[in-house]
Amino acid sequence: MIRTAVMPAPKQSIEIREYPRPELEPGAVLLRTTASEVCGTDVHLWHGRLENVPYPIIPGHVSVGMVEEVAGDVWDADGVRVQRGDAVTFLDVHETCGSCWYCSVARASTRCPHRRVYGITYSADEGLLGGWSEYIHLKPGVQIIRLPDSLDSDTFIAGGCGLPTAFHAVERADVRMGDTVAILGSGPVGLNAVILSQLRGAEQVILLGGGTQRLATGTQLGADLVLDIDKLTFAERRECVLQHTAGRGADVSIEATGVTDAVPQAMQVTRDAGTVVIAGQYTDAGEVSFNPHLLLNKKHLEVRGCWGTDFSHLYRAVRVMNDQQGRFDWKQMISCKYPLSGAEEALRDVQDLNVTKAVIAP
Repeated sequence: MIRTAVMPAPKQSIEIREYPRPELEPGAVLLRTTASEVCGTDVHLWHGRLENVPYPIIPGHVSVGMVEEVAGDVWDADGVRVQRGDAVTFLDVHETCGSCWYCSVARASTRCPHRRVYGITYSADEGLLGGWSEYIHLKPGVQIIRLPDSLDSDTFIAGGCGLPTAFHAVERADVRMGDTVAILGSGPVGLNAVILSQLRGAEQVILLGGGTQRLATGTQLGADLVLDIDKLTFAERRECVLQHTAGRGADVSIEATGVTDAVPQAMQVTRDAGTVVIAGQYTDAGEVSFNPHLLLNKKHLEVRGCWGTDFSHLYRAVRVMNDQQGRFDWKQMISCKYPLSGAEEALRDVQDLNVTKAVIAP
C-alpha cells in the first residue's frame, strides 16, 4: 500500500490515506516521489477558492522523483527512452487535446476544455495523481523531462511551480534590455520573476512584497530595490518606484501576489504606455475596482493575463535553471521540508507566510 496526504474537502484537515500500488497501462510510469512543493495554489485549494475541484484530492502539482517502473516504451521530450532510476519531473497539465479551437487556432493550450492537472483537477478516487504521495502514477502521454545530471532534485523543486509560472509571466511581459521591472509579490513566483527579469536584460528590478525572509531572499537574488509592504504604505511604495524611474514608473509590472488589491496597484506603479502582467490571480480571491479612465485608458496601458503554463515553459525553465544555478542560488528558497504527516503544518506555514518555499518529502 502507498501512503498519501489527502485534502478531503475545503477547510478540512489533511488526512493520511493508503492506496494500492497501481497496475500500469502501456506507456505509463510509476514515479517514486523525491519531493513535491506546497504552492500558494494549494492553500487556495484548501480555502475552496477554485471551482470544479473534485475533492478529495492528492495535492502537489509540481514534483520530482525517481522512475520506479516503466510500462512499455516511454520517451522524454528529447527522444531519450525513460528508464528505471532516471530522475525526472513532468508537466502537471495533462489531457490537453491538441485539436480544439483553443489548442489548434488560438494556440492557448492552457485554455483547452479537456485540460486536467495533477494535484488539482484529478480526484484521489482516480488514483495516485498528485505529488503528496510516496508514488505518482504518470499516465500515458504525460510529458516527462529528465533532469540534467548536473541539476539535483532540491534545486529543481526550489524553483518548483514558481519558475515556469514566472517564465510565462516574464515572457508575456516581453521584458527588454534596459527595462525597469516592478514585481508585486515576494513568494516563489515573484522571486523567480526577479531572476528571470535579470536574465531578460532588465536594468533595474524592484520587488514589492512582505515577509522578512522572502525579502532578504529577493535581495540575494539580485533585486535592486526591495519595498516592504508591512513597513511602507502603498503611497510610499509608489513614490519610491517613481523616485527610481525619473518620475515615470516601471516599464513593466508583474503582479504575483494572489491579492486582488495588487492588480490596480500594479497599474499605478507602471509608467504611461507600459505593460502590466497579471500572474497571481490563478484562483478566485474576489473582486476589485479601479478607475478605467485614470488607470487604464489615460495611461495607455497594456494589461495581459497569464494563466498557467505549458510544456515549453517547464522545459525551458529547467534548461535555464541548469545553466544559471551557479549564479542564482535557488535552494535558498526552501525554508523547510515536511513529511507526509506534516502536510497540514506545511499548508499553514505557507498560508501564514512563515516560509518562502515548503516542500513535502515523502
